[in-house]
Amino acid sequence: MAKLLLLGPAREAAGTGHDEVEGATVRDVMRAACDRYGERFEAIVATSQIWVNRDVADETTRVGPHDEVAVLPPVSGGC
Repeated sequence: MAKLLLLGPAREAAGTGHDEVEGATVRDVMRAACDRYGERFEAIVATSQIWVNRDVADETTRVGPHDEVAVLPPVSGGC
């Protein structure tokens, strides 16, 4: 199980900032998380960056049981 770290709107949509999700790749983990947390969460994931162990990842990035998969929604605001 990968450790899932949810930030900002992803955390709000899921109702939690941390979880554990099964999956061999980022794609698998995100599918399982979207199934668990629903359409609002899925819409946020679609515009978010996914990182594995603090490195930018793509859908094919392999995930192991001790890896952290973070969902980083886009940041808005500024001057």
